[in-house]
Amino acid sequence: MYAVIETGGKQYTVKAGDKVKVEKLDVNEGENVTFDKVLFVGGDAVKIGKPYVEGAKVEGKVLAQAKDKKVIVYKYKSKKNERKKKGHRQPFTLVEIENII
Repeated sequence: MYAVIETGGKQYTVKAGDKVKVEKLDVNEGENVTFDKVLFVGGDAVKIGKPYVEGAKVEGKVLAQAKDKKVIVYKYKSKKNERKKKGHRQPFTLVEIENII
């Protein structure tokens, strides 16, 4: 059984036991989190939402709150002697999917 969930403006295909990196959630490590915005549930009986499946939930456990690898942003304008270098580390939450209801 698998599901498509929406969180942080993105969609993820998940199964029980998967570890998923999602946009930062305001939940502490070790706590449980429930995703209510389920777009699709597949398996024996397929359920498609309009836009969300009623009564469907995906439960998970927060494994870590961390930052991703650094992304370098470099702006350059030729013939103007203009250069700007900037780094960014995007925060994320690592969630282990436990159950699809």
